[in-house]
Amino acid sequence: MRAFRCPNCGFAVAFEEQCCSACATDVAFHKPWMSIALAPATGTSTMIDDTAWVRCAHWDRGCNWLVEADSPTGVCFADGFVRTGPDPGDTEAQSELASTLKALRRLVFQLLDQGLPITPFHEDAKGLAFDLISSKSVGHPVTMGHADGVITIDLAESLELYRERLRIILKEPYRTMLGHMRHEVGHYYEMILITGGTLIDQARSYFGDERRNYQAALADYYAGHVPDHWEHEYISHYATAHPWEDWAETFAHYLHITGTLATSADSGLILRADRVHFDLDADIDPRVHYGEGDFDALVHDWEVLSGVLNRVNHAMGKEALYPFRLNLPVVAKLGFVHHVLITAAEDNKTSASNAPDSA
Repeated sequence: MRAFRCPNCGFAVAFEEQCCSACATDVAFHKPWMSIALAPATGTSTMIDDTAWVRCAHWDRGCNWLVEADSPTGVCFADGFVRTGPDPGDTEAQSELASTLKALRRLVFQLLDQGLPITPFHEDAKGLAFDLISSKSVGHPVTMGHADGVITIDLAESLELYRERLRIILKEPYRTMLGHMRHEVGHYYEMILITGGTLIDQARSYFGDERRNYQAALADYYAGHVPDHWEHEYISHYATAHPWEDWAETFAHYLHITGTLATSADSGLILRADRVHFDLDADIDPRVHYGEGDFDALVHDWEVLSGVLNRVNHAMGKEALYPFRLNLPVVAKLGFVHHVLITAAEDNKTSASNAPDSA
Protein backbone atom coordinates (compact mmCIF):
# COMPACT_ATOMS: atom_id res chain seq x y z
CA MET A 1 0.00 0.00 0.00
CA ARG A 2 0.93 3.62 -0.48
CA ALA A 3 3.03 5.68 1.90
CA PHE A 4 2.52 9.32 2.81
CA ARG A 5 4.52 12.15 4.32
CA CYS A 6 4.35 12.62 8.07
CA PRO A 7 2.86 16.12 8.57
CA ASN A 8 5.20 16.68 11.50
CA CYS A 9 8.64 15.42 10.40
CA GLY A 10 8.26 14.46 6.74
CA PHE A 11 9.18 10.80 7.24
CA ALA A 12 7.31 8.11 5.31
CA VAL A 13 4.09 6.96 6.99
CA ALA A 14 2.32 3.85 5.72
CA PHE A 15 -1.33 4.11 4.76
CA GLU A 16 -2.70 2.37 7.87
CA GLU A 17 -0.25 3.65 10.49
CA GLN A 18 -1.56 5.56 13.50
CA CYS A 19 1.81 6.84 14.61
CA CYS A 20 4.88 8.04 12.75
CA SER A 21 7.73 5.63 13.45
CA ALA A 22 10.28 8.45 13.23
CA CYS A 23 8.84 11.18 15.48
CA ALA A 24 6.09 9.26 17.36
CA THR A 25 3.43 11.78 16.30
CA ASP A 26 -0.10 10.40 16.09
CA VAL A 27 -1.35 10.56 12.50
CA ALA A 28 -4.59 9.70 10.74
CA PHE A 29 -5.94 9.23 7.24
CA HIS A 30 -8.10 12.13 6.03
CA LYS A 31 -10.43 11.02 3.22
CA PRO A 32 -11.07 14.44 1.59
CA TRP A 33 -7.30 14.93 1.21
CA MET A 34 -6.68 11.23 0.43
CA SER A 35 -3.62 11.70 2.60
CA ILE A 36 -2.28 11.72 6.15
CA ALA A 37 -3.04 14.45 8.69
CA LEU A 38 -2.24 15.01 12.35
CA ALA A 39 -4.55 12.94 14.53
CA PRO A 40 -6.53 14.66 17.28
CA ALA A 41 -5.99 13.40 20.79
CA THR A 42 -8.45 10.81 22.07
CA GLY A 43 -11.75 12.47 22.95
CA THR A 44 -10.93 15.69 21.11
CA SER A 45 -11.44 17.00 17.58
CA THR A 46 -9.28 18.82 15.07
CA MET A 47 -10.37 21.42 12.51
CA ILE A 48 -9.49 20.66 8.89
CA ASP A 49 -10.87 22.93 6.18
CA ASP A 50 -13.50 24.38 8.56
CA THR A 51 -14.79 20.94 9.59
CA ALA A 52 -14.25 19.22 12.94
CA TRP A 53 -12.80 15.70 12.71
CA VAL A 54 -12.31 12.99 15.32
CA ARG A 55 -10.78 9.54 15.44
CA CYS A 56 -12.86 6.69 14.01
CA ALA A 57 -14.73 4.74 16.67
CA HIS A 58 -12.68 1.71 15.56
CA TRP A 59 -9.35 3.34 16.38
CA ASP A 60 -8.64 0.69 19.03
CA ARG A 61 -9.16 -1.97 16.34
CA GLY A 62 -6.42 -0.44 14.27
CA CYS A 63 -8.38 2.05 12.16
CA ASN A 64 -6.51 5.30 11.55
CA TRP A 65 -9.23 7.10 9.56
CA LEU A 66 -10.80 10.36 10.65
CA VAL A 67 -14.56 10.84 10.77
CA GLU A 68 -16.57 14.05 10.96
CA ALA A 69 -17.26 15.00 14.57
CA ASP A 70 -21.02 15.16 14.00
CA SER A 71 -21.21 11.64 12.55
CA PRO A 72 -24.14 9.77 14.16
CA THR A 73 -22.15 6.50 14.23
CA GLY A 74 -18.61 7.73 14.83
CA VAL A 75 -17.45 5.18 12.27
CA CYS A 76 -15.32 6.25 9.32
CA PHE A 77 -16.33 6.08 5.67
CA ALA A 78 -14.54 2.77 5.00
CA ASP A 79 -15.74 0.89 8.08
CA GLY A 80 -19.23 2.24 7.39
CA PHE A 81 -19.61 -0.28 4.56
CA VAL A 82 -20.00 -3.07 7.13
CA ARG A 83 -23.67 -3.98 7.34
CA THR A 84 -23.30 -7.07 9.53
CA GLY A 85 -20.42 -7.94 11.82
CA PRO A 86 -19.77 -10.54 14.52
CA ASP A 87 -21.51 -10.36 17.87
CA PRO A 88 -19.57 -8.25 20.40
CA GLY A 89 -19.29 -11.27 22.67
CA ASP A 90 -17.84 -13.51 19.97
CA THR A 91 -14.21 -13.06 20.94
CA GLU A 92 -12.83 -15.35 18.24
CA ALA A 93 -14.67 -13.57 15.43
CA GLN A 94 -13.81 -10.19 16.92
CA SER A 95 -10.13 -11.16 16.86
CA GLU A 96 -10.49 -11.92 13.14
CA LEU A 97 -12.26 -8.64 12.45
CA ALA A 98 -9.32 -6.22 12.79
CA SER A 99 -7.25 -7.61 9.93
CA THR A 100 -10.36 -7.96 7.77
CA LEU A 101 -11.24 -4.30 8.29
CA LYS A 102 -7.65 -3.41 7.38
CA ALA A 103 -8.15 -5.13 4.02
CA LEU A 104 -11.49 -3.35 3.58
CA ARG A 105 -9.88 0.07 4.13
CA ARG A 106 -7.19 -0.75 1.58
CA LEU A 107 -9.88 -1.69 -0.90
CA VAL A 108 -11.97 1.42 -0.28
CA PHE A 109 -8.90 3.65 -0.59
CA GLN A 110 -8.03 2.13 -3.95
CA LEU A 111 -11.58 2.49 -5.28
CA LEU A 112 -11.62 6.14 -4.19
CA ASP A 113 -8.18 6.67 -5.69
CA GLN A 114 -9.39 5.18 -8.96
CA GLY A 115 -12.23 7.71 -8.90
CA LEU A 116 -14.91 5.03 -9.04
CA PRO A 117 -18.44 5.57 -7.76
CA ILE A 118 -18.68 4.00 -4.32
CA THR A 119 -21.66 4.62 -2.06
CA PRO A 120 -22.43 2.73 1.18
CA PHE A 121 -25.70 0.88 1.61
CA HIS A 122 -26.97 3.27 4.27
CA GLU A 123 -26.89 6.17 1.80
CA ASP A 124 -28.30 4.41 -1.26
CA ALA A 125 -30.50 1.35 -1.68
CA LYS A 126 -28.16 0.25 -4.49
CA GLY A 127 -25.07 0.97 -2.43
CA LEU A 128 -22.30 -1.40 -1.38
CA ALA A 129 -22.45 -3.43 1.84
CA PHE A 130 -20.24 -6.01 3.55
CA ASP A 131 -21.48 -8.80 5.79
CA LEU A 132 -18.51 -10.09 7.81
CA ILE A 133 -19.26 -13.53 9.27
CA SER A 134 -16.89 -16.14 10.69
CA SER A 135 -17.38 -19.76 9.67
CA LYS A 136 -15.62 -20.75 12.88
CA SER A 137 -18.33 -19.02 14.93
CA VAL A 138 -21.45 -20.08 13.03
CA GLY A 139 -20.26 -23.69 12.85
CA HIS A 140 -20.58 -24.16 9.11
CA PRO A 141 -18.78 -22.89 6.01
CA VAL A 142 -19.59 -19.32 5.00
CA THR A 143 -19.95 -18.91 1.26
CA MET A 144 -18.20 -15.76 0.19
CA GLY A 145 -19.90 -13.94 -2.64
CA HIS A 146 -21.86 -10.97 -3.93
CA ALA A 147 -25.62 -10.53 -4.27
CA ASP A 148 -27.33 -7.25 -5.17
CA GLY A 149 -24.62 -5.06 -3.69
CA VAL A 150 -24.03 -7.15 -0.55
CA ILE A 151 -20.64 -8.85 -0.25
CA THR A 152 -20.30 -11.69 2.24
CA ILE A 153 -16.84 -12.37 3.62
CA ASP A 154 -15.73 -15.23 5.86
CA LEU A 155 -13.73 -13.68 8.69
CA ALA A 156 -11.95 -17.00 9.22
CA GLU A 157 -10.07 -16.29 5.98
CA SER A 158 -8.09 -13.71 7.95
CA LEU A 159 -6.38 -16.63 9.73
CA GLU A 160 -3.29 -17.61 7.77
CA LEU A 161 -3.43 -21.33 8.51
CA TYR A 162 -7.12 -21.54 7.60
CA ARG A 163 -6.65 -19.56 4.40
CA GLU A 164 -3.50 -21.40 3.36
CA ARG A 165 -5.17 -24.77 3.84
CA LEU A 166 -7.96 -23.73 1.46
CA ARG A 167 -5.45 -22.33 -1.01
CA ILE A 168 -3.69 -25.68 -1.17
CA ILE A 169 -6.92 -27.68 -1.42
CA LEU A 170 -8.18 -25.45 -4.23
CA LYS A 171 -4.76 -25.44 -5.93
CA GLU A 172 -4.58 -21.66 -6.02
CA PRO A 173 -1.26 -19.80 -6.42
CA TYR A 174 -2.60 -16.77 -4.53
CA ARG A 175 -5.21 -16.26 -1.80
CA THR A 176 -5.52 -13.20 0.45
CA MET A 177 -8.32 -11.32 2.16
CA LEU A 178 -7.70 -8.26 -0.01
CA GLY A 179 -7.80 -10.52 -3.06
CA HIS A 180 -11.20 -11.86 -2.00
CA MET A 181 -12.54 -8.34 -1.59
CA ARG A 182 -11.18 -7.17 -4.93
CA HIS A 183 -12.82 -10.15 -6.62
CA GLU A 184 -16.20 -9.69 -4.94
CA VAL A 185 -16.32 -5.96 -5.53
CA GLY A 186 -15.70 -6.77 -9.17
CA HIS A 187 -19.12 -8.45 -9.21
CA TYR A 188 -20.59 -5.28 -7.71
CA TYR A 189 -19.10 -3.07 -10.42
CA GLU A 190 -20.23 -5.45 -13.13
CA MET A 191 -23.73 -5.05 -11.71
CA ILE A 192 -23.71 -1.24 -11.67
CA LEU A 193 -21.54 -0.51 -14.73
CA ILE A 194 -22.30 -3.28 -17.22
CA THR A 195 -25.41 -5.37 -16.51
CA GLY A 196 -28.35 -4.00 -18.47
CA GLY A 197 -26.25 -1.19 -19.94
CA THR A 198 -24.70 -0.31 -23.28
CA LEU A 199 -21.50 -2.27 -22.54
CA ILE A 200 -23.15 -5.65 -22.11
CA ASP A 201 -22.52 -6.85 -25.68
CA GLN A 202 -18.85 -5.85 -25.47
CA ALA A 203 -18.53 -7.63 -22.13
CA ARG A 204 -20.00 -10.80 -23.65
CA SER A 205 -17.52 -10.65 -26.52
CA TYR A 206 -14.66 -10.82 -24.01
CA PHE A 207 -16.02 -12.96 -21.17
CA GLY A 208 -18.87 -14.96 -22.70
CA ASP A 209 -22.61 -14.94 -22.19
CA GLU A 210 -23.40 -14.36 -18.52
CA ARG A 211 -26.94 -15.70 -19.10
CA ARG A 212 -25.48 -19.19 -18.90
CA ASN A 213 -26.92 -20.96 -15.84
CA TYR A 214 -24.63 -19.93 -13.00
CA GLN A 215 -25.32 -22.76 -10.55
CA ALA A 216 -24.96 -25.38 -13.27
CA ALA A 217 -21.69 -23.78 -14.40
CA LEU A 218 -20.30 -23.87 -10.85
CA ALA A 219 -21.36 -27.51 -10.47
CA ASP A 220 -19.47 -28.33 -13.67
CA TYR A 221 -16.42 -26.41 -12.47
CA TYR A 222 -16.25 -28.14 -9.08
CA ALA A 223 -16.79 -31.49 -10.83
CA GLY A 224 -13.50 -30.83 -12.59
CA HIS A 225 -14.81 -29.74 -15.98
CA VAL A 226 -12.21 -27.13 -16.92
CA PRO A 227 -11.19 -26.26 -20.50
CA ASP A 228 -7.95 -27.75 -21.75
CA HIS A 229 -5.09 -25.26 -21.76
CA TRP A 230 -7.28 -22.83 -19.84
CA GLU A 231 -4.24 -20.72 -18.94
CA HIS A 232 -4.07 -19.52 -22.56
CA GLU A 233 -7.41 -17.73 -22.25
CA TYR A 234 -7.99 -17.01 -18.56
CA ILE A 235 -6.14 -15.23 -15.77
CA SER A 236 -6.91 -18.00 -13.27
CA HIS A 237 -8.37 -21.48 -12.96
CA TYR A 238 -11.52 -20.14 -11.26
CA ALA A 239 -12.09 -17.64 -14.07
CA THR A 240 -13.12 -20.56 -16.28
CA ALA A 241 -16.18 -21.31 -14.13
CA HIS A 242 -18.56 -18.71 -15.59
CA PRO A 243 -18.39 -15.35 -17.40
CA TRP A 244 -19.25 -13.58 -14.15
CA GLU A 245 -16.23 -15.18 -12.48
CA ASP A 246 -13.99 -14.41 -15.45
CA TRP A 247 -14.94 -10.72 -15.17
CA ALA A 248 -14.47 -10.67 -11.38
CA GLU A 249 -11.09 -12.42 -11.53
CA THR A 250 -9.89 -10.08 -14.29
CA PHE A 251 -11.20 -7.07 -12.36
CA ALA A 252 -9.36 -8.20 -9.24
CA HIS A 253 -6.12 -8.58 -11.18
CA TYR A 254 -6.54 -5.11 -12.63
CA LEU A 255 -6.67 -3.80 -9.05
CA HIS A 256 -3.67 -5.98 -8.08
CA ILE A 257 -1.67 -4.52 -10.96
CA THR A 258 -2.67 -0.87 -10.67
CA GLY A 259 -2.35 -0.90 -6.89
CA THR A 260 1.19 -2.27 -7.04
CA LEU A 261 2.21 0.10 -9.82
CA ALA A 262 0.83 3.07 -7.86
CA THR A 263 2.70 1.99 -4.72
CA SER A 264 5.92 1.64 -6.72
CA ALA A 265 5.38 5.05 -8.30
CA ASP A 266 4.71 6.73 -4.97
CA SER A 267 7.92 5.19 -3.64
CA GLY A 268 9.96 6.63 -6.51
CA LEU A 269 10.91 3.23 -7.87
CA ILE A 270 12.34 3.47 -11.41
CA LEU A 271 14.06 0.71 -13.36
CA ARG A 272 16.91 2.28 -15.30
CA ALA A 273 17.64 0.69 -18.64
CA ASP A 274 21.34 1.46 -18.31
CA ARG A 275 21.57 -0.32 -14.94
CA VAL A 276 19.65 -3.58 -15.40
CA HIS A 277 21.46 -6.74 -16.49
CA PHE A 278 18.98 -7.55 -19.25
CA ASP A 279 17.74 -5.86 -22.41
CA LEU A 280 15.42 -2.96 -21.67
CA ASP A 281 14.62 -0.38 -24.34
CA ALA A 282 13.77 2.42 -21.92
CA ASP A 283 13.44 3.16 -18.24
CA ILE A 284 10.39 1.77 -16.45
CA ASP A 285 8.83 4.69 -14.59
CA PRO A 286 5.58 3.43 -13.00
CA ARG A 287 2.64 5.82 -12.65
CA VAL A 288 0.10 6.33 -9.92
CA HIS A 289 -2.64 6.61 -12.55
CA TYR A 290 -2.85 5.39 -16.14
CA GLY A 291 -5.37 7.15 -18.38
CA GLU A 292 -7.55 5.89 -21.22
CA GLY A 293 -4.74 5.88 -23.77
CA ASP A 294 -2.12 4.48 -21.42
CA PHE A 295 -3.12 0.82 -21.29
CA ASP A 296 -0.21 -0.42 -23.41
CA ALA A 297 2.19 1.42 -21.11
CA LEU A 298 0.46 -0.07 -18.07
CA VAL A 299 0.90 -3.62 -19.38
CA HIS A 300 4.51 -3.04 -20.42
CA ASP A 301 5.44 -1.45 -17.09
CA TRP A 302 3.79 -4.29 -15.20
CA GLU A 303 5.37 -7.10 -17.18
CA VAL A 304 8.85 -5.76 -16.43
CA LEU A 305 8.23 -4.62 -12.86
CA SER A 306 6.40 -7.79 -11.79
CA GLY A 307 9.37 -9.81 -12.99
CA VAL A 308 11.65 -7.74 -10.78
CA LEU A 309 9.33 -8.06 -7.78
CA ASN A 310 9.06 -11.81 -8.30
CA ARG A 311 12.85 -12.07 -8.18
CA VAL A 312 12.93 -9.93 -5.03
CA ASN A 313 10.55 -12.38 -3.40
CA HIS A 314 12.70 -15.29 -4.54
CA ALA A 315 15.71 -13.60 -2.95
CA MET A 316 13.85 -13.81 0.36
CA GLY A 317 13.04 -17.48 -0.15
CA LYS A 318 9.40 -16.76 -0.99
CA GLU A 319 7.22 -17.69 -3.93
CA ALA A 320 6.61 -15.21 -6.74
CA LEU A 321 4.80 -12.03 -5.75
CA TYR A 322 2.65 -12.23 -8.90
CA PRO A 323 2.47 -15.90 -9.99
CA PHE A 324 0.37 -15.30 -13.10
CA ARG A 325 0.96 -14.81 -16.83
CA LEU A 326 -0.73 -12.21 -19.00
CA ASN A 327 -1.40 -13.95 -22.30
CA LEU A 328 -2.91 -11.92 -25.13
CA PRO A 329 -6.57 -12.88 -24.48
CA VAL A 330 -6.12 -11.92 -20.82
CA VAL A 331 -4.50 -8.62 -21.79
CA ALA A 332 -7.50 -7.90 -24.03
CA LYS A 333 -9.86 -8.55 -21.12
CA LEU A 334 -7.78 -6.32 -18.83
CA GLY A 335 -7.94 -3.64 -21.51
CA PHE A 336 -11.73 -3.78 -21.46
CA VAL A 337 -11.76 -3.51 -17.66
CA HIS A 338 -9.39 -0.53 -17.96
CA HIS A 339 -11.73 1.19 -20.41
CA VAL A 340 -14.81 0.52 -18.26
CA LEU A 341 -13.21 1.85 -15.08
CA ILE A 342 -11.60 4.90 -16.67
CA THR A 343 -14.94 5.81 -18.27
CA ALA A 344 -16.78 5.25 -14.99
CA ALA A 345 -14.29 7.45 -13.14
CA GLU A 346 -14.71 10.24 -15.69
CA ASP A 347 -18.51 10.00 -15.47
CA ASN A 348 -18.31 9.99 -11.67
CA LYS A 349 -16.13 13.11 -11.71
CA THR A 350 -18.57 14.87 -14.04
CA SER A 351 -21.53 13.92 -11.83
CA ALA A 352 -19.74 15.22 -8.75
CA SER A 353 -18.84 18.51 -10.42
CA ASN A 354 -22.47 18.99 -11.51
CA ALA A 355 -23.88 18.27 -8.07
CA PRO A 356 -25.74 21.24 -6.49
CA ASP A 357 -23.33 21.53 -3.55
CA SER A 358 -20.15 21.22 -5.65
CA ALA A 359 -19.58 24.97 -5.93
